[in-house]
Amino acid sequence: MVIGNQCAGPGWLDDAVHYNEVEQAVRELVAAADDEKRHRFGAETVVRLTARDDLTDAAQAEFDDHAQQAFEQARTDPAGSTPDRLRAWLDTIDKGTLSDGDMDPQVLWALEALEHWASFLVDHDPEFVLQLAIRSLEAVDYEVSARLDDFLASPEMTAEFDRIGRHLR
Repeated sequence: MVIGNQCAGPGWLDDAVHYNEVEQAVRELVAAADDEKRHRFGAETVVRLTARDDLTDAAQAEFDDHAQQAFEQARTDPAGSTPDRLRAWLDTIDKGTLSDGDMDPQVLWALEALEHWASFLVDHDPEFVLQLAIRSLEAVDYEVSARLDDFLASPEMTAEFDRIGRHLR
């Protein structure tokens, strides 16, 4: 894959890569991948975005008891859950959300990942896999504060971009 004037992957050049170039490259990877690769990538990514140990504590401030329980159940095996089961948990979570528009970003990404995954399982629309990839990049960005004008400067962001590419190529 080419980003700007560089080939993404091991040994690529150290030129700055803008966020828009990264997003476009991910968009192209998703579009070019077959459904099996999208499924594998999506399954791994939804697990990664929902498996963080600190999500349990963060969810306590965001949800009532029923929603917390549904959130924990959805996080247990999102890749192996049916879309109907995921949507039922998401409905329970939605009804029990205590925050009013100011949700912990990691909890929000986990919820969005569950929603995108459930939608992909139903429709097989590549857009939902693209959204999972973007949430994954955002989660890393939250940890390392990547610069928009040099989005892949940190080793963590480069590693996440490479992970996305490996799964979708």
